Amino acid sequence: MKPAKTPHISIIIPVLNEAGNLHSLKAQLKAQAFSYSSLEILLVDGGSTDDTRSIASALDFKVVSSHKGRAKQMNRGAALASADILYFLHADTLPPKNFDISIRDSVANGNKAGCFRMRFDSESPFLKFFSWFSRLNHRLCRGGDQSLFISKDLFYKLGGFDENYTVYEDSEFINRIYKQSAFRIIPESVVTSARKYEDRGELTLQYHFGVIHLKNYLGAGPEQLYEYYKKNIESY
Repeated sequence: MKPAKTPHISIIIPVLNEAGNLHSLKAQLKAQAFSYSSLEILLVDGGSTDDTRSIASALDFKVVSSHKGRAKQMNRGAALASADILYFLHADTLPPKNFDISIRDSVANGNKAGCFRMRFDSESPFLKFFSWFSRLNHRLCRGGDQSLFISKDLFYKLGGFDENYTVYEDSEFINRIYKQSAFRIIPESVVTSARKYEDRGELTLQYHFGVIHLKNYLGAGPEQLYEYYKKNIESY
């Protein structure tokens, strides 16, 4: 029997009750990838109570189980990934045209980690203003909604995501990448959902995210960041 080809990129998507996004996610990945068949797509479920798992299986995603928490879920996906390039993507973030070629070319040119620019699926001037900063190559302008690609060897050299973080895990990991490696911003944009901003209020949510960044800068640990998030964002 002919062995299966090793995928070029392993896309790792942490999910929790994302049943409503999976059809559009599959359609977008197929439409936007240069070679969908060369991708390995791992949906890492943190204990969904809706139809996430059954819908994902019906859509031919590879579904794996994990303890709840994006850091744990993403590390679990990385441990099971077959490709040498890992691409961490949120279920409500859709990548640009030929994103797989852009990532492979960037890594081939010596960029072991990076992301895309980002825009929201909203015409809000406020959100357009903040998404503009995603083009700047500074760690303060980074976030998980921009997606993240990284070579597997660099991922493990850095120890992966810190599972002590329930929130801020993307930013914490990216901060470590900036200290150890060049970071590439690919000029195309992913499109991410503005639903949290619409639900909680744009100014209010951006303020709370800013406070979390400031608390981290001033030395707050993962438990303190989560307590603030739980009180001011999650409990909304």
